[in-house]
Amino acid sequence: MSRTNFDQLLQAGCHFGHLKRKWNPAMAPYIFMERNGIHIIDLNKTVAKIDEAAEALKGIAKSGKKVLFVATKKQAKDVVAEKAASVNMPYVIERWPGGMLTNFPTIRKAVKKMANIDKLMNDGTFSNLSKRELLQISRQRAKLEKNLGSIADLTRLPSALFVIDVMKEHIAVKEANRLGIPVFAIVDTNSDPKNVDYIIPANDDAKDSIEVILSAVCGAIAEGLEERKAEKADEKAAAEQKEVAADAKPKRARKAAQAEATAE
Repeated sequence: MSRTNFDQLLQAGCHFGHLKRKWNPAMAPYIFMERNGIHIIDLNKTVAKIDEAAEALKGIAKSGKKVLFVATKKQAKDVVAEKAASVNMPYVIERWPGGMLTNFPTIRKAVKKMANIDKLMNDGTFSNLSKRELLQISRQRAKLEKNLGSIADLTRLPSALFVIDVMKEHIAVKEANRLGIPVFAIVDTNSDPKNVDYIIPANDDAKDSIEVILSAVCGAIAEGLEERKAEKADEKAAAEQKEVAADAKPKRARKAAQAEATAE
């Protein structure tokens, strides 16, 4: 079953590319036609590519790994924050911290710093500080929260990156490429898809376009998480059954021995 249909994508304006003069020739396979100097994306290909990406993301979620969503452009921020949070995935919507992937331990230190400030505030360590010092610490905490709060639970490198606008997020894509982390991305007609593993050709500027695609891929991630949960529950039930059977064995053996003795 398809994750999205042609009409949904059409209604959301996913087919509107950029001006013909701004195009990247590498996107030619995904362009349907040109209308009034604007490239129109082939939505049949977009549907197929969404399904392909959704299946792969579902598998990643099912195996218990994390997908990091990246979108720092204004019209994508809120949608990405909402959709990624709904499936408990980390996201970056402020500035991409350079070295976020390639220098991951340093980023983790900054996240730990945030946790330490919280701990010291709660245990009263800061109670004897001056107002000015407290204000400085609070500002530092707020800045860390703004930039890194959404990745606080990311304790290891993500297993995939989902990017909106590969041109704007080229540093993130480059870091993922260097580390061999697969990149999923909404790619518009002005972008180069060569560094993207799972291309979703679509309008990456319109909020509705971004939302309809994210709904499909996050829906797949949610399914993967549910299946993982169900498998874990089945494993637990099977283990408990095994335990019960193991306990019952010696009891049965004792009963059989008693019955034998009585018979004699």
